[in-house]
Amino acid sequence: MNDRAEAVMLDATDRAIINALQGEFPLCERPYAAAAETLGLSEDELLARLQRMLDEKVLTRFGPMFQIERMGGAFCLAALAAPESRYDEVAAQVNAFAAVAHNYRREHALNMWFVLATEKPEGIAETAAAIEAATGLAVRCFPKQREYFVEMRLKA
Repeated sequence: MNDRAEAVMLDATDRAIINALQGEFPLCERPYAAAAETLGLSEDELLARLQRMLDEKVLTRFGPMFQIERMGGAFCLAALAAPESRYDEVAAQVNAFAAVAHNYRREHALNMWFVLATEKPEGIAETAAAIEAATGLAVRCFPKQREYFVEMRLKA
């Protein structure tokens, strides 16, 4: 969702892009050209619209989701208690780490929750320690106990 006070207007083409590219993306030499063709757009127009929606924070991320553990990596849910007076500063510090995939504010003593994804299992502890050093705050890691697949598609 956009963090500005005014709403961002999406036209029918923006909505068609969002609806069409959730979970389905061509695996070929020029995937954006192939996706654009199915939408009746040029590759340049599709790329420009995606970039605009990212810039306007209509989309917060556009990219693949990998099962990192199958590739030898690891991920976990992590949390910390950020003082309200430093929340934005701490969020920027945490988000600066390449291993941080998502970051969410919660109404809880642990008010900042984020996902760590690393190339190797030991990277979780290393990244958590680096975040602690950067922020001066304890990071709590919650490893996955069971996996669930929830395919969530939002209609624009």
